[in-house]
Amino acid sequence: MNTRLCKTEDIADPGSRAFEIGEGHQQKSLFVVHKDGQFTAYLNRCPHTGVNLDWQEHQFLNMDNLYIQCSTHDALFEIDSGKCIAGPCVGDALDPVKLMIRDGIISVNLA
Repeated sequence: MNTRLCKTEDIADPGSRAFEIGEGHQQKSLFVVHKDGQFTAYLNRCPHTGVNLDWQEHQFLNMDNLYIQCSTHDALFEIDSGKCIAGPCVGDALDPVKLMIRDGIISVNLA
């Protein structure tokens, strides 16, 4: 089952937004990054400690909007691949989430 997240225009470029989908044990925390016209999504979980990455509500990008940055230990992740390039989890990667974009609506299917 597809879950609608938002409209493409709801996320600035560059920008990011967090989402909670599902209920109970099936609940997932994820985020979407919009950069250079491209949308990428990952589970909101640091591969090092398992904590959420956002340092303020809907804020996942570093100050230069070049990388995803972990709020706990400042690890940096490539936006397009999720690969950690700086910090204690270098070489690890974020868990990708496949997005579906149709008629300006961003959806996911985590089933």
